[in-house]
Amino acid sequence: MADALDPEWPPTRAEGLRRLDAFLPRAGREYAETRNFDHGPGRHTNVSTLSPYLRHRLVREEEVVGEVLERFSLAQAEKFVQEVCWRTYWKGWLELRPGVWRSYRAEVADRLAELDRDRRLRDRWESAISGRSGIDCFDQWADELISTGYLHNHARMWFASLWIFTLRLPWALGADFFYRHLLDGDPASNTLSWRWVAGLQTQGKTYLASAGNISRFTSGRFRPTERLASTAEPVPGPPPPRPRALPPADRPGQGPVGLLLTEDDLDPTSLGLDPDQVAAIAGIVNLDDRSPMPVGPLPRAFTTGAMADALDRAGRAFNAPADHLDPVNDWLDPILDWAKRHNIDRIVTAESPQGPARDRVDALREPLQTAGVTLAVLRKDWDETFWPFATAGFFRFKAEIPEVLDRLGLMALR
Repeated sequence: MADALDPEWPPTRAEGLRRLDAFLPRAGREYAETRNFDHGPGRHTNVSTLSPYLRHRLVREEEVVGEVLERFSLAQAEKFVQEVCWRTYWKGWLELRPGVWRSYRAEVADRLAELDRDRRLRDRWESAISGRSGIDCFDQWADELISTGYLHNHARMWFASLWIFTLRLPWALGADFFYRHLLDGDPASNTLSWRWVAGLQTQGKTYLASAGNISRFTSGRFRPTERLASTAEPVPGPPPPRPRALPPADRPGQGPVGLLLTEDDLDPTSLGLDPDQVAAIAGIVNLDDRSPMPVGPLPRAFTTGAMADALDRAGRAFNAPADHLDPVNDWLDPILDWAKRHNIDRIVTAESPQGPARDRVDALREPLQTAGVTLAVLRKDWDETFWPFATAGFFRFKAEIPEVLDRLGLMALR
């Protein structure tokens, strides 16, 4: 039976655009002044709550930034625009260092195996993920994450810090817990944010949660009296690798194609394809790729619902049959069966950032070619323009934002 959809988070492009429209008046100074406050479940009105929609590109980054810059100058909306660009920065950073994604996956597997060997560690981990750590704010955030699929960004930082430095739990298992339950669970943002808190991302720089900071930015909703870590020694690990050059993307070519949708990009009409070019559409999702552990019902329902919405929109936009493919464990056979049914010998798909869907698509290229089917992976202009600047820290990346937005035609909106 399919997981029930959460009425608080309709997984549609229309809902993403509605939230954007509702938030726009607050995207300037009001957002900058109030964005760090966590008011609790169902009361996150000081932030946009667009992250699940941006994560799956039900709405696109340039749409959000474009709408904001039609109403505010970049200086007025600087903090909000930077928050949108943070996700782009993380994706670009990981794209230039794909080995970090692979090492995270290996670290999760190793740490889960360690739970089988170390009963005390398993007990502490189980207490943390079930909201029984004994730290009230932490336990309520664990419950909020599981029951709503969402946490305020500041709460995510506090939670990660308490997980690593107070509860002394492996950072990768915390990242895995988030990834399994967040509606906006994003491989790059989630993995690299946890690495940053742990002191692995920016060598030697950690994030330490304090009782005073938690009390202030929850407006006294939490006043931790438990003994929290007073120091945050960086987690041992190698320095981040040097960035590679951004590999070139494919071109769509001429003639009829099959359009393959993954959960990473659910706005298929923005690929620049001629409507008459698309002979058939397929969508494929496998949430079990996120983790060896079970993925929560809320992100599962949101993602499958978002894919259904995208297939419906794509089918109407391209006037082509749109099929939801069931991958079970293998993507190749259902995709080949779909291509054969529709007499397709060329498939195009939007490029996924580093993560499970990207791993699957990369593994398809050679066997599809062997079967006589060409695969073209297309990169969006937003990524093509921004990602090459993710070579160092965010502050260097941030300095390029005005110029990049200008190159994308978004600075001319005012």
